[in-house]
Amino acid sequence: MQPNYQVAPDGTRMWLLHIGNLVADEGVFLPLGNVCTASHPISENKRRHLVMISVLIEHPEDGLLLYETGAGKDYPEVWGPQLADIFARGEYSEDMELDAAIKKTGHDIKDVKGVIIGHLHLDHAGGLEYFRGADVPIYVHEIELKNAFYSVATKVDIGVYLPTYLQFDLNWTPLYGDSILIARGITVHLCPGHTPGLCIMQVNLKESGTWIFTSDLYIVQENYDNLSTQGWLTRDHAAWSQSNQLVHMLQKATGAMVILGHDRNVLMRHKLAPEYYE
Repeated sequence: MQPNYQVAPDGTRMWLLHIGNLVADEGVFLPLGNVCTASHPISENKRRHLVMISVLIEHPEDGLLLYETGAGKDYPEVWGPQLADIFARGEYSEDMELDAAIKKTGHDIKDVKGVIIGHLHLDHAGGLEYFRGADVPIYVHEIELKNAFYSVATKVDIGVYLPTYLQFDLNWTPLYGDSILIARGITVHLCPGHTPGLCIMQVNLKESGTWIFTSDLYIVQENYDNLSTQGWLTRDHAAWSQSNQLVHMLQKATGAMVILGHDRNVLMRHKLAPEYYE
């Protein structure tokens, strides 16, 4: 991974979209979370309130770009009772739906010219339903795309990936390599570990500087601060450790603001749509 110092053109605007809330057991995303021992039994498992995030970028040269799509409409019913019990819906309002969140920016979801997917888990790619049958390119790393379809077809990792949005009428546009320039000032970097083909997004803005959106390489702040792998959701600990080192080096080189996959406190420290960054 090499830092991209190219700045997005004048007039680029970026909105942070809060598109839902989840509540889950801390063991999902913290190493040894809620583990009990003989000397320290746990009387009650800790659960954590999480957010779902999308990023909308108005790019003067490449149009309206969207990073990740959240869980999609009616996701507790789509996921089914078992998954919805593990990853329960938290506080909800209709303006958290992806199309409604985009409306806050003055745009319509039909204006989106490209969707960038960090990884294809159900809470990050479920909103791809909005783009079925459209010609909008869905940018996703080839490794992630292959892994997601394989996981569903063979049922080896079905649940975190679902067939409801892994459909052939989406305009899948695979990305290749370790660092890919999506548009001037916008680069994605391959960072496996949570999934084999997860990509973080680096955005360099003129006024607010560099931003790194980590998808679920880091779910909560502890994952980033403690240099330790996640809980039950990590698929490749060695790959995660290497990706973790690369992200910290990238942040140090650019002074980037780092936005994590689901940390509520991190998101709420920043301006949310309709306010924006330049």
